[in-house]
Amino acid sequence: MAETKTSNRPRETRSGIIGRPFDRIDGPLKVRGDATYAYENTLEGTAFGYILGAAVAKGRIAEIDTAEAERAPAVLLVMTHRNAPAQPDFGPVVTPTVPEVFTRARPALNSERVRYYDEPVALVVAETFEAARAAAGLIKVRYDEEPGLYDLSGHVADAYAPKRTNAGFETDSVIGDFESAFAAAPVKVDATYRTPFEHHNPMEPHATLAAWSGNELTIHTSAQTLANFRAGVASTLRIPPERVRIISPFIGGGFGSKLIAHADTILAALAAKVLQRPVKIALTRQQMFANAGHRAEMIQQVRLSTGTDGRLTGIAHDVWSATSSFEEYCEQTAVFARSLYAAPNRVTRHRLVSLDINRGEWMRSPGEAPGMLAFECAMDELAERLGLDPIELRIRNEPAQDPERGVPFSTRNLVACMEEGARRFGWQRRNPTPGRAREGRKLIGYGMAAAIRPNYIGAATARVAIDRDGRVTARLDMTDIGTGTYTILTQIAADSLGVPISSVKVELGDSRFPRTAGSGGSWGAASAGSALHNACNALRERILQAARSSEASPLRGAGATEASFADGEVRLGQRSASLADLVRRIAPDGFEAEGSVAAGAANPSYKAYSQHSYGAHFAEVAVDCDTGEIRMRRMLAVMGAGRILNPKTARSQIIGGMTWGIGAALMEQTVLDRRYGHFVNHDLAEYHVPINGDVPEMEVVFLEEHDDKANPFGAKGIGELGVCGAGAAVANAIYNATGVRVRDFPITLDKLLPALPVIAI
Repeated sequence: MAETKTSNRPRETRSGIIGRPFDRIDGPLKVRGDATYAYENTLEGTAFGYILGAAVAKGRIAEIDTAEAERAPAVLLVMTHRNAPAQPDFGPVVTPTVPEVFTRARPALNSERVRYYDEPVALVVAETFEAARAAAGLIKVRYDEEPGLYDLSGHVADAYAPKRTNAGFETDSVIGDFESAFAAAPVKVDATYRTPFEHHNPMEPHATLAAWSGNELTIHTSAQTLANFRAGVASTLRIPPERVRIISPFIGGGFGSKLIAHADTILAALAAKVLQRPVKIALTRQQMFANAGHRAEMIQQVRLSTGTDGRLTGIAHDVWSATSSFEEYCEQTAVFARSLYAAPNRVTRHRLVSLDINRGEWMRSPGEAPGMLAFECAMDELAERLGLDPIELRIRNEPAQDPERGVPFSTRNLVACMEEGARRFGWQRRNPTPGRAREGRKLIGYGMAAAIRPNYIGAATARVAIDRDGRVTARLDMTDIGTGTYTILTQIAADSLGVPISSVKVELGDSRFPRTAGSGGSWGAASAGSALHNACNALRERILQAARSSEASPLRGAGATEASFADGEVRLGQRSASLADLVRRIAPDGFEAEGSVAAGAANPSYKAYSQHSYGAHFAEVAVDCDTGEIRMRRMLAVMGAGRILNPKTARSQIIGGMTWGIGAALMEQTVLDRRYGHFVNHDLAEYHVPINGDVPEMEVVFLEEHDDKANPFGAKGIGELGVCGAGAAVANAIYNATGVRVRDFPITLDKLLPALPVIAI
């Protein structure tokens, strides 16, 4: 169930549409199969492409024989580095600025060099997908293979400090003298945790349909941020962005893997240009593991020191992470620790080890997901050494202001989340001594962890129009990756203009629409929603101005300054008129307006306040004392995430994140072959994610709050908050059940079973 608990009451809305649990606007379309995904689009004359990947991880193509493939039935084109259209070089390992990471050229088949296993070395285009795939198998490639580096642990000594982490955060932070504080502390924890390579695995694969009309390129693809895709494609093809149109109205999941253009998009555009006909390419599930990003393997050392009173005197979080040798990516894994708990002496550091693999990318909750999995387990270990309840330890270290920035929090209900969660979960029933709670041959454990996620807002613009019948249309290049964006934006427009949901149509996913920051970083609803809110306000002003001045207006001459739009009517003082009738009279062609919002960096409140969403996760597990099998029994999340725009879609986001936490704690792991540099378990048969049978009863509770420093709604991002800390709550529950602390994730039977206590039958 999803529930709200009154804390500080939010401001009332004009019509009460915002905050209500409306069903998904796009739900019926998806049930009927009418929500068209990228690969489902059809154009007359479409050809089909299949990518052949490199069979080595590092080296060069010494010889490539495509003759047999070119002679194969229905084959139209075999493209390799020898005949691919010219493209710019890839460029530097690190771009000069953060935005260029998203917009840089990403050439394909432009060199004989092989930089990672399964990197595209050829593209076959044929009349059918089957013909293209069969012909690709006829291509003969001989490589001059070179030795590569594929082992993070074995090369930690070669780690270096990057100039910045993801999103431009500082690589290191140092406050006070941690080493002295740690050495002098009577109670301390020094623990090293390992988190593996992980992959996004959205249900919809990366796919593109590209078609040229003269010098204009139209791309149907699965993209989270249309502006980035457009800029990246334009940079690669060396054409103005205005000549590229990206269409992506429905997306079957992304989780960060669809923030930039990948090989399917670039190669489809190149092949369509050569053939002068539409070309469709989809990455196979196996190809996605090498070519569509991943979360990097990491080694994390967490050191915590306290006095005997449990108040932290020092916090240190050091992270060593794998990165690509040709393009750097540094996940901001320790950054959250700069704001979570109070301590006078603090160090966070990020270091990278270059491997001969493809780049890591943004994976749901970058930084917090792997970082909190380690850090919140370390807090649990510290609580045990102090003999303190884990919640009490966290409460004792609640900061009065941001510990490193020295600015106040815009809102912070972390303690309230933990206390409310403890009450609802029955935390008082937890036996603090591990391995003591049993039900038959099952060991029962309770665990908890805190959650924190920064609140972002990106630059966005929206256009809204109302026609003579009172129908409202909103257009943005924003995307819906399955999170409910269509629904939230419909609610915002209906609420702002006082019209029913049925009178609003939201159109998304077309780069011809006004630009937004897209879906990513949990900023979608706040950014696009704020822009739409401002556009609706501008539209209201246009309507009111005409209503007061037009001779055809029934409200002409109304001098009242107070105006309202509600229940399909416009009210000026004591006079009112039907909105549809008013527009029909004063503007037969309707009205249109735009509104924008600046990025958070340009918002003074983002500099003056520390803005985050918070939460507390609770988990109960049962561990079979004979087999070591772990079964989830129940989970609870209590979240303080600003004003909740739609409790139904918000709940879905949180339980999805909680499920990710189960996966990270218990099963998700991509194994990199340290000899040959390829991911071994590159499909959903061997890369395990939680399924229905793995997921227990889940409860989500939202604490009501309104953050007036965040945006016009007082809302905060929640798309990634549910992941933060969820895995640590599961891991801590397993320790409470068994007394076995596994620091090498995921917690699999081989790591748990040998250390399980022997319990007599």
